[in-house]
Amino acid sequence: MEIKKNVPTNTITRKLSDIEEPTGNVYQSVVAIAKRANQISTSLKQELNRKLADFSSTTDSLEETFENREQIEISRHYERMPKPTLIATEEFLDGELYIRKPEK
Repeated sequence: MEIKKNVPTNTITRKLSDIEEPTGNVYQSVVAIAKRANQISTSLKQELNRKLADFSSTTDSLEETFENREQIEISRHYERMPKPTLIATEEFLDGELYIRKPEK
């Protein structure tokens, strides 16, 4: 998954009016951000599991577990990435999310 470079890695304060503006309702905006964050989280988890599957073996010894530097570096890379909620919020505020309202 491609992550934009301008996403902050820590939490910042947002104006409530900025979040409310695209949908007209704060709660609908938060639900849209939460659903997108779940999609991002699932995608990142699948990507990480695919990369870590290369390192799994049927006979793991204690020495192999602690000596696998590549696996540790991959895990650290994913730990340093911005959290899915921050990514989803940036996408929402930049107008990159498509929000579909169900018809009544």
